[in-house]
Amino acid sequence: MRTNIKAALLAAALLMSSGPALAEGNFWLWLVNFSRQKEVQAVDNKVWKEECGSCHFAYQPGLLPGKSWVKLLDEKALADHFGEDASLDKETLKEVSDYAMANAAENSMYKRSRKIALATADGEVPLRITEVRYIKRKHHDIPEKMVKGNKDVKSQAYCNACHTKAEEGIFDEDTVDIPNFPDRD
Repeated sequence: MRTNIKAALLAAALLMSSGPALAEGNFWLWLVNFSRQKEVQAVDNKVWKEECGSCHFAYQPGLLPGKSWVKLLDEKALADHFGEDASLDKETLKEVSDYAMANAAENSMYKRSRKIALATADGEVPLRITEVRYIKRKHHDIPEKMVKGNKDVKSQAYCNACHTKAEEGIFDEDTVDIPNFPDRD
């Protein structure tokens, strides 16, 4: 019994003294919040879905930290959004920006978003979801022929090409179906 208590105290001390726990900001709020979820929050904003989803998959804001959304949703950046003019009127831009910031990785109670927040806490400001270290690590073992060499996927930026429940914010390995590679294991 004493060994279990000592182990629990040691684990708590290690957790509190670790960099990720300290970087978490509202770690205790997250820990005791019973509404936290496993994946990322699904997009529930009509304007976000319409504006962002008109050209590509409407990525959930919880897939990037707020500092990334600030750069991506800058008026000049939107004028050349990965080679496209994605400019928005001021009112729409404000709604989209407010939604992105309120639901950015570090403001989310969703577990996968929290991991992204931790992976980008050290100053990293990825402009693409595929640049996030956590996302790279989750995809490191997928051969290039399954992605870039796959006419139905093309790149990892097309999350919904393989993640069958991506629109719902579910990126679990159990929901992955890589087109043209039914037996990927």
